[in-house]
Amino acid sequence: MGSRGRPRWGGREPEPEPEPQPRPRSKPQPPVAEGGRAERRRLARRVRRRRRTRRAGEVPLLVAVALCIALVLKTFLVQAFFIPSGSMEQTIRIGDRVLVDKLTPWFGSEVERGDVVVFKDPGGWLKGEAARPAQDPVGVKQIKQALTFIGLLPSADEQDLIKRVIGVGGDTVACCDGRGRVTVNGSPLDEPYVNPGNSPSDIRFEVTVPAGRLFVMGDHRANSADSRFHLDEAFEGTIDEHGVVGEAVVIAWPFGHWRKLDTPATFRMVPDQARRGRRGPGRRGRGAPFA
Repeated sequence: MGSRGRPRWGGREPEPEPEPQPRPRSKPQPPVAEGGRAERRRLARRVRRRRRTRRAGEVPLLVAVALCIALVLKTFLVQAFFIPSGSMEQTIRIGDRVLVDKLTPWFGSEVERGDVVVFKDPGGWLKGEAARPAQDPVGVKQIKQALTFIGLLPSADEQDLIKRVIGVGGDTVACCDGRGRVTVNGSPLDEPYVNPGNSPSDIRFEVTVPAGRLFVMGDHRANSADSRFHLDEAFEGTIDEHGVVGEAVVIAWPFGHWRKLDTPATFRMVPDQARRGRRGPGRRGRGAPFA
């Protein structure tokens, strides 16, 4: 021991141990009431139910809006048509669906030579066409009729026909010239769209198209009950422009047959007569809707 009574440890004194610090006390948490949790869960479930109810209530509204849009499109813009006969082969085949333009007539468009048009049966023309498709079972038929009415399905049983316009009001359409061709205003037509194996016409005729009417023929000349077969009727087999539903612009279905229906170049070579039949404001370029 040293002179002062302290033990010597290699000449150094031990470090004093730190005094323990008191731990901070945590604040006491208020007890969670079970009733509060249950109430929050009930409120959350109620909010979810309201959201589901609101969404369910929006579905009928959305469906109604979609149906209204489809109906407007079908009535004023474009409509799909089912082709049940072969009178327009090979251009349009049996079972094809075509889209018919109803919009452009509202902006001053008129039916022109070479257009493929859908029109209402003038009376008895459908008797000469191929048989209609087989009837659907009860229930299915009504559903299809409803969908067709709003434009979601193509028309399959309406009394409509589809043909190509050969002459318009004021034109003289005749068959045939020395080479067996149909002529319009003396100009012979080059008709590559006529079904292979068919002649331009086996029926001889000459018709001056009356005012506001159209002379129409099918591309399958041997299988088309067109204007040529009604020459002994009033207006010599021509149809009223007011009966035209619209111009067929494209084959939409099946995809393998998809094509745009353009006006053949031969009709641009026809000398333009003073078109008769402009009867003031009216349909097909005269401002009023289709009949």
